[in-house]
Formats: sequence, C-alpha cells, structure tokens
Amino acid sequence: MFLCGWLVMVTLIPVILSVNPGVEVKITDKGIEYGRQLGIAAIQEKLKKIRIPDFSGKQRVSPIGKVQYSLTNIQIVNIGLPIAPIQLVPGSGVKLSINNAFINLRGNWRVKFLRWVKNSGSFEVGMNDLSISESLAVKSDSTGRPEVSTISCAASVGRVRIKFHGGASWLYNLFSKYIEKALKSALQKQICPLVTNAIDDMNPRLKTLNVLANVDKYAEIEYSMVSSPAISSSSIALKLKGQFYNIGQHQEPPFSAPAFSLPPENSNMLYMALSAFTANSAAFVYHKAGVLSIYITDDMIPKRSPIRLTTTTFGTFIPQISKQFPGLMMKLLMKTDKSPVVTFEPDRVTVQVTGTVTAYAIQPNDTLTPLFILNLVGNAISIQRLGIQLGKGYPLPAIRNMELENTKLQILKVRDELF
Repeated sequence: MFLCGWLVMVTLIPVILSVNPGVEVKITDKGIEYGRQLGIAAIQEKLKKIRIPDFSGKQRVSPIGKVQYSLTNIQIVNIGLPIAPIQLVPGSGVKLSINNAFINLRGNWRVKFLRWVKNSGSFEVGMNDLSISESLAVKSDSTGRPEVSTISCAASVGRVRIKFHGGASWLYNLFSKYIEKALKSALQKQICPLVTNAIDDMNPRLKTLNVLANVDKYAEIEYSMVSSPAISSSSIALKLKGQFYNIGQHQEPPFSAPAFSLPPENSNMLYMALSAFTANSAAFVYHKAGVLSIYITDDMIPKRSPIRLTTTTFGTFIPQISKQFPGLMMKLLMKTDKSPVVTFEPDRVTVQVTGTVTAYAIQPNDTLTPLFILNLVGNAISIQRLGIQLGKGYPLPAIRNMELENTKLQILKVRDELF
C-alpha cells in the first residue's frame, strides 16, 4: 500500500478543468508521514525480491595463475531502510529519498586452479550506504481516478564488502574487489525497476476510489477530480466534484459550485470540506425525484413543549378542527414544490423551503383525514448546535480498506461552504 495513507486519499492530479469543486481534501504533513511509513514497508518488501543470478568467470591471480570461479545461490538475508523522507515539490509532485540503507546477502563459492585443484565454501556480502531517489508524477486517468507514475529514479550503493568462508577462501580475497564490483553492478540494476514496480502497484488500489458511489435508490454522488491538486511544501489539497445526481441521469443543476478554500489548519492528518454546492445538488436531485417530503409527528416535538400535534391544540386556532375531530392526534406532511436552498454559516445550517404543509387527523383506525393545507413561501429552517440524524448518510470519498477515525464536524462560513 505504498503511500496509500496520504493518497486518499493523493488520489489525485487530474486533467485541469474550469469546474470548481464541491469537495476539497487536504492531506497534511502528518498524513504524509503516515503514508511514508506504509510506503517504506512496501518498498522493503519489493527489494526482498531482488535476485542476483549465479555468475562465474576467470581471473589471473599471482602467483597461482588463472583461477576459475563461480558464485551461486545468492540470497538476501536482511534489508534496512532507516532514513526515507518524502519531499513535496510545490506545484509539481512528490520526491522520495532513501539514504543510509543496507542490504546483506549470502551465497556459495567454488574455485578451480592449477587444472586439478578444486575448492568451495560460503560467502557473506554487506552493501552499505545504499541510496534511492524517486520522483513521482500524480495525475488523473480518463475516469477521474488517480494514477501515479515514475518521473525519474536513481540508485547507488556506496560500499560493498565480501567475506569468504571455508576452503581456499584466501584465493577469493586476492581478487575480492573485482567480485564486489560485479555484485554492486548486478544489484544497482535491479533497485529502480523494483521501486518503480512498487509504485505501479499503487494504481490498482487507487482505482478503488469511489468516484461514483450509490447513495440510495434515488441518488449517486460523483467524486471525480476537477483540477490538479494544490501542492505546497507541507500539504496536498485535492479538488473533487462532490456532486449528487439522479441514478443514471446526470442532469446538471441550474447553479454551479462557487470557489472556496480550506482553512489553514494542520493539526490533523486529513481535512475534508463539503461545499454548500454539494448539499444543494442533493436537494436538487431529491426534489427532482419527488421524494423531498417528511411527516412530522408528535413524538418528534420536545416533551417540554406546550404545543402538541393534536386536534385539541390546533382547535385553539381553528375551532372547527376540535369540534369535528375531538381528541385526535395529528400528523403534518411537509413537501417541497421546488428545490430547497441550503446555506452554511458558523455553527448554523439554514434551509430555505418553498412548498406546502398538509395537516391530517389520525383516526382510531390509523387512516388520515385532511384538515388544512398551508403554503410555505421562502421559509427558512435554521439549525444551530443540534445533533442531526442523517439516516444512512452518504459515502465519503475513500479508497478501499481505508477508514476515518476520530472525525470532527465543524460548520464554517468560507464563501458559503461547510467544513
């Protein structure tokens, strides 16, 4: 899961469009550090797959003369990647630097000299001061999902030390420099392809980003990217469409997303901003589907309230109600006749609704008898510091197997957006 913790996630450099996002995601240096830990573990596993083939040759060693040798069964026994900072390149991409790494190997040796003398044994190799520098490009594929690729890679091994055991190992020590050079070359050729392969392995995981997710039988939400991320030296801001659509009918609403930006906070790993545009696109979709209606019953009214949903209470205002339907409970049906308008202010959500309220008396057999109809024109419902039950809610942009923890919700006014 190389760098997967902060690619939620760097899901993310798309084709640049002239569309403002409905959702923005910011990954801070804390999130990047988490991704670095995952990435180093993935690279380390890839480097364990290095395979150095058996090789042999001839070398003239004084005073013995020509020596035939072979090195076989070369295996990695240990890898260490102690220092591996990730550097964000503002406006460009990501650079991964691994320094002071090491790889230890072991294998078997065999020699033949003076035509008839043969000998064999084992050897150990220590490769130190290994460094890897990898520059990444992050972009969008044709579906608005993230895609990462390698811009450049460089790898070098600073020191190689080989130690032979058993038999005529002193012979090898006479020309160990030659063998060390051959092993160093064989190793360096494999490092960058394996690191690049680890990066390529990210793409199938990034393809699990839910760029189009079902909300319910009426709506789906699109999270495709609308522009390149804003990369600074300490964070990455990602811009996603964040728009609701009717299932299978991607009709654009008669309004567009305004520009907005995330507040300059960096204490958490991840920040996600939901614009009022996202909420209004949901209102447009559900109104179009004809399902923006709600029944209000007496049990939804605080018990301490003196006003109850009964014919007795409403009979105070409309006497005919209590006379014709004495002692009955009531139910109100609120229904929109056009799409509501949602705005966000500090610690407050305001919904402007135009529609009707139909009052019903609940008969003893549970049938509903209409009592009256009220027209709602431009009425605003303001919600402040209240617990809001969202039912099933809707899916947030996420990569498979990634979960959000310790989440907090704030409502702020930043050009009419929700954070």
